[in-house]
Amino acid sequence: MRGSSVTKVVYGGKPGNAAVWRDALLDLKPDLDFVPSPDGCDPSATDILLYEPAGTIRDLRPYAGVAAIQSLWAGVETLLENDTLPPEPALLRMVEPGMTAGMSEYVIGHVYRAHLGTKRQARDQRNRVWGDAAPPLAGDRTVGVIGLGALGRDATIKLTEAGFRVGGWSRSEKSIAGVTCLHDADGFDRLLAESEIVVLLVPHTPETENLMNAAAFAAMPRGAHLINAARGALVDEDALLSALDSGQLASATLDVMREEPLPPDHRFWHHESVTITPHIASATRPATAAATIITQIERFERGEPFLYRVERDRGY
Repeated sequence: MRGSSVTKVVYGGKPGNAAVWRDALLDLKPDLDFVPSPDGCDPSATDILLYEPAGTIRDLRPYAGVAAIQSLWAGVETLLENDTLPPEPALLRMVEPGMTAGMSEYVIGHVYRAHLGTKRQARDQRNRVWGDAAPPLAGDRTVGVIGLGALGRDATIKLTEAGFRVGGWSRSEKSIAGVTCLHDADGFDRLLAESEIVVLLVPHTPETENLMNAAAFAAMPRGAHLINAARGALVDEDALLSALDSGQLASATLDVMREEPLPPDHRFWHHESVTITPHIASATRPATAAATIITQIERFERGEPFLYRVERDRGY
């Protein structure tokens, strides 16, 4: 620390949320030196910077001497793409129980929508069609989750508990009880071929740019469903629209798009097979995330390594 027994934390997130973060953090650590705004603050006297791209900090070079930059978002690609990011500080991902629970609730809710065929039923209702097709039971439906980090792991466990057959794919080998865990290129192809519902929870990196492209959609069973709760850049949007128009995919649920807010003239708005939600699947909640930040602060004060450190060369 910088000559003080009290850790100085500077808040660099959305200004309107500063008071909420202050109250949540001070409730757990009353002696914390919490600075609610970077304005007028000496970066060289800062121990930990709380950062999100939607905040007011654009130039990160003055914070080269901080011990850590704690992201308030799950994804860190925007932070890594900031040309002013100094190489010295530790970069910390946000992993917190509220975010994990919120993502799993989103995934499970929309997997059930796809599984039960609610879009088709709504279409039948508009057309006054009395359909008679009952969905299979969950045990007869395979859901594939791409990305088995903290969010993906929790989602696969809960989908398994709900009775679905669940497969998961990750860049490196993983093991989750009750889940068929796959990796490498052959594993990715197998997951797509076997999954009637595919959920994207993988980070956006150069390797995952346009991960879901025309070839990927063609590899999925005809009439399959896509749920993207990760990053818009994972999906080739033109290829997705073509797959939906041809019937290769039955539906797509998109919480993230390449351009947000979604432009008013984008086809996603009025495509009958697309459901869009406004990037709400996994919000950071100060009430639950504060404990993660306090844990990082206390580890810093004890001279212990930080948790959830970003590997810059891997992009997450």
